[in-house]
Amino acid sequence: MRFTVFGATGGIGREVVRQALDAGHEVTAVVRDPAGLGVTGERLEVVRADLTAAGPLRAAVTGRDAVLSGLGARRRKDAGVAARLTRTVLTALEAEGVRRLLVVSAAPVGPPAEGDGALDRTMRSLVSAALKDVYADLREMEAELARSATDWTAVRPPRLQNKPLTCSYRTSVGGFPPRGRFIGRADVAHAMLTMVTDAGTVKQGVGVAY
Repeated sequence: MRFTVFGATGGIGREVVRQALDAGHEVTAVVRDPAGLGVTGERLEVVRADLTAAGPLRAAVTGRDAVLSGLGARRRKDAGVAARLTRTVLTALEAEGVRRLLVVSAAPVGPPAEGDGALDRTMRSLVSAALKDVYADLREMEAELARSATDWTAVRPPRLQNKPLTCSYRTSVGGFPPRGRFIGRADVAHAMLTMVTDAGTVKQGVGVAY
C-alpha cells in the first residue's frame, strides 16, 4: 500500500513510518525538518513542508491508500496546532479525493471506560483539568474530521510511553478499554496501521491501551 505520514518526526509518526516500511509499504513522510526523521529506506520519500497551506501538500497525498497523522501539541503552549494543521491536511485530501485518514487524539477526548473505578475516574479528571487546552484542541480536531468527507479514524491513547513494540494491547471502538492507563508509542503506531483496512473503525474514535 501507499501511505503518507504527517507528523513523521514525532514519537508515534516515526514509528508509523518505520513499521510501514518494515511491512513492505511505500511511505511518504511529510516533515518540516528531514534531519529529525531518523528513518531511511528504499520505499521512503521525504517531503519538506510546513503545513501552512494545503496546495503544496496535494502532491504528497495524491494516489495514496491512506494518510496517517501524528500531528498535535507536544507541549501545553502548543495547544491549537492539532486542529489547525489537521484542517490543512483535510483540505489537501479532499482536493485529491483521498478518503482514508487516521489521526492520533487522546483518551480524555472520548467517553470514559465502562467499569472504571474511582481511582481511574479521579486520574482522568485531574489529567483533563491540567491539559484542558490540549484536549480542547483535540476535540476541535475531531469535530473537523466529523465535518469532512474523509473516512476518518481518531485513535485515542492514554498516557504514552517509549516502549518496544508488543503488538499486545486492547482496543474499543467508540469507547475505551477499562483501566487502560498506559500504552507505548510503537503500539499506537501498530494499532493505526492495523486499522487502515478495518471498516469497523471508519468514522469512529477508538480507544487503545494495554
